[in-house]
Amino acid sequence: MNESKNNVCEEKTFESVFNHHAKTLRNFIYFKCGNSDQADDLVQDAFVKLWNNCAKVPFEKAKSYLYTIANNAFLNEVAHEKVKLKYRQHSSAAVNNENPDFVLREKEFKKELTQAIANLSEKQREVFLLNRIEKKKYKEIAEMLDISVKAVEKRMHGALVSLRKEIKYFK
Repeated sequence: MNESKNNVCEEKTFESVFNHHAKTLRNFIYFKCGNSDQADDLVQDAFVKLWNNCAKVPFEKAKSYLYTIANNAFLNEVAHEKVKLKYRQHSSAAVNNENPDFVLREKEFKKELTQAIANLSEKQREVFLLNRIEKKKYKEIAEMLDISVKAVEKRMHGALVSLRKEIKYFK
């Protein structure tokens, strides 16, 4: 049986490709997703795409084409699920924050925090913002400002003490 000369668009050749690869492709996808129905759907879609593009896919490339199509479809579904999850988390967080009392307290806190940070000494504010906003480590801050790590610690301590005094909700 010299199938390399066969055209995937011929029904018998396509059937042969299906019979040789459907089960292993399904298992491959099933092992990735762990969902039997999803694996069946992805494999079916891959074979439909192979049939629709049979003139473009040489027989020798049919197997790799099927695996590529099925794997990419699986990865697209995973990416789509991540987007849906992120949206659900974002929208549920927004719904929870709709409480008018919470929104008012949050605005008051932000105003107090902004004012308290503005009231810090320049050196304390610089260290505080580099650490808490820029996420720099004390050692990095020390190198940037050309001071010792101990000086950074002292400035941060002073900033936190000052913020605790000025902000009533700061714990």
